[in-house]
Amino acid sequence: MSGTEDSGLKIGLFYGSTTCYTEIAAEKLQQAIGEDIVELFDIKDTPLSEAENFDILIFGISTWDFGELQEDWESHWDDITPLNLAGKIVALYGMGDQQGYTDWFQDALGMLHHAIADKDCQRIGFWPNGDDYDFAASKALTDDGEFFFGLALDEDSQYDLSDDRIAQWSTQILEEVAELLSA
Repeated sequence: MSGTEDSGLKIGLFYGSTTCYTEIAAEKLQQAIGEDIVELFDIKDTPLSEAENFDILIFGISTWDFGELQEDWESHWDDITPLNLAGKIVALYGMGDQQGYTDWFQDALGMLHHAIADKDCQRIGFWPNGDDYDFAASKALTDDGEFFFGLALDEDSQYDLSDDRIAQWSTQILEEVAELLSA
């Protein structure tokens, strides 16, 4: 992204990935935003406490089965409680299957949002729940149902939309970060 390379902007992107889809999305986000800006961390190998070293964060999580957390996030879920995110800017993205698990689409994204909600951080990157999504229920929606708490990707039934969504969301979060930093 033009102008951000020289700004000293650094983003820590922390993800958990069992089948590599959340990791692939992390790599695509890194490429879209800038490899010199985004540093990737697999929470399987890196303690979540490392997130405290960044002022801007992206967390990536996938929903498994009937609204369950991805195994690496589940193993480190208690590490969220002591995490100091005060004053940080945080965006989330999630992976889910809206056709196979229509009653639990993106539930882990919602659980992660609620787990950090009282951390005194500034949340960005809410993503519209548009007509191109088709599911029955989700814990990842704002009260009015208009937005997901972050980018909602579905590599199972909407893989053809993922690259465009990642590109749009990358631009969106960079604009939101710029707005917050200039305030």
